[in-house]
Amino acid sequence: MSRTDKKQALLDTALALFVSQGFYATSTASIAKQAGVATGTLFHHFSSKDELMQQLFLSIKQEFADAITSQINQQSDLKADTQHLWQVAINWALSNPLKQEFFQQYSMSPSIPSEIRQQAMNSILSFMGELILRGKKTGELADYPPSLMQESCHGQYLAATRYFLDNPNKWQDEIYKQASFSMFWNAMKA
Repeated sequence: MSRTDKKQALLDTALALFVSQGFYATSTASIAKQAGVATGTLFHHFSSKDELMQQLFLSIKQEFADAITSQINQQSDLKADTQHLWQVAINWALSNPLKQEFFQQYSMSPSIPSEIRQQAMNSILSFMGELILRGKKTGELADYPPSLMQESCHGQYLAATRYFLDNPNKWQDEIYKQASFSMFWNAMKA
């Protein structure tokens, strides 16, 4: 197994264990054992379990952002663009349930330092801030502080994905799909 493969095996194993057992109940030894590497190898890649958690969080956020930004087709209609991104984001969550469960458990957790959450929000998910600023500039979105709006959007996303992960058939129902976006949009519109 190459160095890159070992690191990815550690991240994949940590993801599964953190979701199923919790961060504090998961030992570095159990992560290494299940990944098929020596515990020393884990510490070669990550200085601590906290660093492993942070890198896992950032790498999944980046994967999520890449999936969303690859679907951005900025047009003149902010609401249509936002609805498209909302649907892409929820589709990603439903296609990646383990990663979304990780977000459900750790996005607001004290296990993730606030500076790491801010890095994810302000650089990795910067497209959200750009969308908000675009909407404020055109007067379509309310004149609330942008950072608070981003956090509110994130919370609404987590709530909606929790609902649709628990009720996956509802995402196929246009009434529920449209209602989830309408609630999201109405919380921000001017």
